[in-house]
Amino acid sequence: MSEPLTPDAPALEVDVDPRLLEILVCPVTHGPLEFDRAKAELVSRSARLAYPIRDGVPIMLPEEARELGEGE
Repeated sequence: MSEPLTPDAPALEVDVDPRLLEILVCPVTHGPLEFDRAKAELVSRSARLAYPIRDGVPIMLPEEARELGEGE
C-alpha cells in the first residue's frame, strides 16, 4: 500500500510525451516551458509560474500554477 502524499513529500517522477512538450507553451507569456520531472511541473521562467502535471496531464491554467520562489 502506498503512503499518501503530503505537502512535504516529494512528487513521484512522471513522464510526459516529448512531442507534447515540443508544442506546449506558457498560456500567459506564450514562451517556452521547462519540464521538471522530479516536481512533476512545467516551468515558465518568463512568467515565474510552475504548472502541475496530474496523472500525466499538464494543467495549463494560470490559477492552478504555483508561483516560483526566489532562486527557482
